[in-house]
Amino acid sequence: MKNCIFCAELKPEEGQLIWRGDDCRIITVNDADLPGFCRVLWNHHASEMTDLTYSEREHLMNLVFVVEDAIRQVMKPTKMNLASLGNMVPHIHWHVIPRFTEDVFFPGSVWSPRIRETPISMLADRQKAAEELPNVIRSRISKLY
Repeated sequence: MKNCIFCAELKPEEGQLIWRGDDCRIITVNDADLPGFCRVLWNHHASEMTDLTYSEREHLMNLVFVVEDAIRQVMKPTKMNLASLGNMVPHIHWHVIPRFTEDVFFPGSVWSPRIRETPISMLADRQKAAEELPNVIRSRISKLY
């Protein structure tokens, strides 16, 4: 697919590559409203989970669960959101998003309208905590394989 955003190199303003394997990679998403937001992406063009073999699905979901668990430990969110939408991009990818009652969208989805402003000091604390995520995620993956 020409001009695929997930095949293109990740730009620093979009996020940070945390880990990359042969089939999957994990990135942080630069979203000022949602520190700790990560994506787990399948590296190859595949639109649906059922396009993958059973072992590929298991591998992908193991990574999603590692990221979720790391975010829960580091960020201490009120709730976790896992979403696989991919309506516009033929790459299976999972959004792994820590949610807090004070975030700008809560209790709606992160794609709903903002309903409040999160205090800047709270966002700064969450951003500082999110800096630990890459090391925690990599450490947990190293124990998987």
